[in-house]
Amino acid sequence: MYTTLLTELSDHIFTITINRPDKLNALNKTVIEELGGAIEEVYTNPAIKSAIITGSGPKAFVAGADISEFTALGANGGKALAQKGQGLVFNKIENSPKPIIAAVNGFALGGGCELAMACHFRLCSDNARFGQPEVNLGLVPGYGGTQRLTQLVGKGKAMELMMTGNMVDAKEALQLGLVNYVTTAGDLLAKTKEIVQLINTKAPLAIRHIIALTNIAARGDENGLQQEIHAFGELFDTADAKEGAAAFLEKRKAGFTGK
Repeated sequence: MYTTLLTELSDHIFTITINRPDKLNALNKTVIEELGGAIEEVYTNPAIKSAIITGSGPKAFVAGADISEFTALGANGGKALAQKGQGLVFNKIENSPKPIIAAVNGFALGGGCELAMACHFRLCSDNARFGQPEVNLGLVPGYGGTQRLTQLVGKGKAMELMMTGNMVDAKEALQLGLVNYVTTAGDLLAKTKEIVQLINTKAPLAIRHIIALTNIAARGDENGLQQEIHAFGELFDTADAKEGAAAFLEKRKAGFTGK
């Protein structure tokens, strides 16, 4: 179905692997378009409860954009590239009602770092490296990097990383809150799936609201508290909330249905 991605659906987890290891999984037009299709599957396929995005090979998650596609672009072309990427992929990942987690298995630079940051949270292998080196090309991040990096690591560190183009290793990424866990390369997918499987046992409608409300908080939306009140109340009318309360009182495991 895809030429640059490998996909697998197992135990309600949809694993999307960017498969251009000879190019360090660099993002080109085809990858962006196919990622858009894969994310649409996450939205529309009821068998998918959550997704993992990772890269093929031992070296890179995504080592950046395919710079060869930049040489012919002017201002309008550059804007169109950023708008398409953000609209088709990055914003849809961030706003997905189902969890999408990044398993970063090596270099995550430029668009690769932006792809990881668009995911709801990140795990990485101990050989991972993160960075936004666009300044070295006379550019700025175009797939949301200026906004999401600042949200995740704070203004001062984000300014430093984007102005210098320097990379951070896995240990520093953990310290900065850019990733939640660091594992060995061999354990990365297993640990990611372990966390995702736990999330999959929770109430899907509550998970959807958690994603939306946390994104509102990250953007500094002043209506966040009111939105939380609305979501809290709305969930009381769901079968899952009734099941959750009953299971707690009956000292049994809840069986959520997403209704």
